[in-house]
Amino acid sequence: MKHTKVKDLLNSSKVNYEVNAKGWVRTFRNNQFIALNDGSTINNIQCVVDFENTPETTLKRITTGAAVSVIGQLVESQGAGQKFEIQVSHLEILGDSDAEKFPMQPKKHSLEFLRENAHLRVRTNAFGAIMRVRSVLAHAVHTYFQEKGFVYVNTPIITGADAEGAGEMFQVTALPVDNLPITEEGAIDYKKDFFGKHTNLTVSGQLEAETYAMALGQVYTFGPTFRAENSNTSRHLAEFWMIEPEVAFNDLDDNMDLAEDFIQYVIKYTLDKCPDDLKFLESRLLEEEKSKPQAERSEMTLLEKLNFVLKNNFKRVSYTEAIDILRDSTPNKKKKFQYLINEWGADLQSEHERYLVEKHFKCPVILFDYPANIKAFYMRLNEDGKTVRAMDILFPGIGEIVGGSQREERYDVLIEKMKVLGIDEEELWWYLDTRRFGSAVHSGFGLGFERLVLFVTGMTNIRDVIPFPRTPQNAEF
Repeated sequence: MKHTKVKDLLNSSKVNYEVNAKGWVRTFRNNQFIALNDGSTINNIQCVVDFENTPETTLKRITTGAAVSVIGQLVESQGAGQKFEIQVSHLEILGDSDAEKFPMQPKKHSLEFLRENAHLRVRTNAFGAIMRVRSVLAHAVHTYFQEKGFVYVNTPIITGADAEGAGEMFQVTALPVDNLPITEEGAIDYKKDFFGKHTNLTVSGQLEAETYAMALGQVYTFGPTFRAENSNTSRHLAEFWMIEPEVAFNDLDDNMDLAEDFIQYVIKYTLDKCPDDLKFLESRLLEEEKSKPQAERSEMTLLEKLNFVLKNNFKRVSYTEAIDILRDSTPNKKKKFQYLINEWGADLQSEHERYLVEKHFKCPVILFDYPANIKAFYMRLNEDGKTVRAMDILFPGIGEIVGGSQREERYDVLIEKMKVLGIDEEELWWYLDTRRFGSAVHSGFGLGFERLVLFVTGMTNIRDVIPFPRTPQNAEF
């Protein structure tokens, strides 16, 4: 008999028919009531066992974590809290779970404990909900761009280019580390390496995506990116996913419009598709915040915060205006900021971004026209010669969630910027070709997918919104 997903059973429009359900035991009470979950929904289905006619040896094997198959009648439930239940006529243990050793017992576990058991944490309500929301958000990303006529482009994971100029990249090599080939000058001879040159894991697919936008008009990438940044914080991962659209003929205003529309679309999509999971995550967040001082608690619930982003236009503020606001702010004057704002040109930190969003404007904020010397080489230089057509979107609780810009389409200006920053023209000859042959105004942005998942789920640590987090000193699983 083909089994039916728990989600479909709970949404059934008929009763009193025989069904087969398979899943994992969450709890087993009174030798009679199994709470069964198969991952299709946050909700369990209650399976009522006829314990008087079930062998004692079988009952002892119905433990938390065990995989079981039940056949029985789907009937209206007599108990509170569920619409339907299964009156079990046949039960089979598919896989035993040692009750004394299974780590995911039905009790509250710390998030740190769950990270240490990342292979099993998805069996908890919270992580099941987070991963279903993550999946729906990923689908929403593709749905949005596909409906808008964007072309999905798979950019390389192994690359010789450093899009950010950050230098914090994971090197890829097939050379024997205990016997490296050396040139006459005493340097490592990468010509003897697999690719014949120095290569790394990508930090961004942007540069390659730009080349495709200059032929296909509007493209997007959605794939893994890597940073060898030794940041052991709740906002950084060494391996994460990036969404990067690039659009020919779009200027910075078009770029801001696209980013705002995109974010609102994917949040609305997820609200519509994941009501049960988001309601659970909202309850979880409310419970977590009870232990915090009143001043540190969120002013809005999770669903209120998500709807707030949908209903409010993002406030657009120039970097220069933001600096004036921050310089004159109470935390700055009272030296409460860790990084004090004294002059124009400062690189904004998370504390400044969150102040602007959460305290001053109280809505999502798009900052634009940043100082050229704190932004990447490919951003279009403004007429003032000191700012670039860059934009960042700041969100409550997260800080920066999107970074983007109008790209520098003028060949001579781009060359000059690369010279100043010491970027090798020969390494990026192919990128410069897009400015030699049919250059045009174009723009794009990057959105760290995990930060979006953080915001939508209400979680506070980025390690809890990716299945197996990669962080400094941690490549377990």
